[in-house]
Amino acid sequence: MAGFLLLFLFLFTNSVAEEVSFGIKQHLSTVTRYGASKGVHDSNYASAPDGCVPIHLNLVARHGTRAPTKKRIRELNNLESQLEMLIREAVENGLSLHKLPSWLKLWKSPWRGKVKGGELITKGEEELYDLGIRTRKMFPDLFSDDYHPEVYTIKATQVPRASASAVAYGMGLFSGRGSLGSDHHRAFSVISESRASDTMLRFFDCCQRYEDYRKHQEPAVDKLKEPVLDDITKSLSERYSLNFTRQHISSLWFLCKQEASLLDITDQACGLFSPSEVALLEWTDDVEVFILKGYGNSLNYKMGVPLLSDIVQSMEQAIKAKEEKQVPGSYEKARLRFAHAETVLPFTCLLGLFLEGPDFRKIQREQPLELPPRPPASRIWKGSAVAPFAGNNMLVLYNCPANSSDQYFVRVLHNEEPIAMPGCDGSDFCSFKDFKEKIVAPHLKHDFNTLCAANLEEPASEPETSTKPRFYL
Repeated sequence: MAGFLLLFLFLFTNSVAEEVSFGIKQHLSTVTRYGASKGVHDSNYASAPDGCVPIHLNLVARHGTRAPTKKRIRELNNLESQLEMLIREAVENGLSLHKLPSWLKLWKSPWRGKVKGGELITKGEEELYDLGIRTRKMFPDLFSDDYHPEVYTIKATQVPRASASAVAYGMGLFSGRGSLGSDHHRAFSVISESRASDTMLRFFDCCQRYEDYRKHQEPAVDKLKEPVLDDITKSLSERYSLNFTRQHISSLWFLCKQEASLLDITDQACGLFSPSEVALLEWTDDVEVFILKGYGNSLNYKMGVPLLSDIVQSMEQAIKAKEEKQVPGSYEKARLRFAHAETVLPFTCLLGLFLEGPDFRKIQREQPLELPPRPPASRIWKGSAVAPFAGNNMLVLYNCPANSSDQYFVRVLHNEEPIAMPGCDGSDFCSFKDFKEKIVAPHLKHDFNTLCAANLEEPASEPETSTKPRFYL
């Protein structure tokens, strides 16, 4: 008997420890806040090798944490009325509600009454403002010149949360450098292209072939997610004695992500799910991102070639300025871009990040990749790491005059941390020549207009999975 009690206490203690140590804020796929994704706000940036000096910076960043969109606000309003109906039906059928959390019985959507959405919230402003401050701290020599729009180019999409993110970042980057107000802010320029022609940062909106592909594939993605949602629907229906549907569970999971990221509430909607259920729901989100925005189809990232070309061109101009010994302040030192998950994710794939070596060789040949493995198996591809709110890639060009073989090198920082590039033999520090030849050149054979005007009939590369929906372009 004593042995049984000890075993019970051991299992119970481990279970409680699992619940306590499980950080829900790190498992919200692309709805994860930047600080939760990084774990800490301070960068562990590794300095460049001795004798190497940064001469140019390219930044591709996602907007910061935002409010739910109008469509999602309507979904949450509908959830409120549906939960009221479920509880009323349970009472009418004589079912006990003692298992039901008290908050759920009286829950009202925090966004009820709002008619607009999608805007950058205060937490999102802070994410980009702090990122700007840290960027200048990491690269003081790059940002030592007086501000000029042709020295520090700042671009954003026309979507307000992206341009607001650019403004917040610039306020941090140039803080104390101006004469406006007691904090000595300064004005700076943010350039935006028309949504209809922004092939640099909103290529996903300008590519008809991709829009057709996505519209065609969304039902297949929903089908992939159904078994997980059905299992969790059954579990929660039994756990709380309510007749939940698959749509209820999907909306409650969305509510969990919004509460945790935007409101710092983790003990309401998120508390309905066990850690293992959260892991599965996170996986369904990551699979959706993989198929529709990531490595699941080569079109997803090939259409980002205009952005990749622009970055290489900016590096070549910086090298030219260095070789010609142009006067500081007369040439561009940073090109800073602010966009969306649909921009950052494909660009990350163009660089071949979050891949093992064999998979990188596959994408260079535009061959299909396997879907991210289902939990409890571990996986590299996680939306919370690849593209959280304010997620970013910095490409830093260095001049290393002491190096006899090549004077110019590229380092990629993902969310401010050096990251291995499979295309450069797993190094985070790659010669510019190898960067162009091994990572960039295989993609530049594609022309954006030709790629995006192709017919829908051509089969697309299909992710390798035992549950294979059909994927077509």
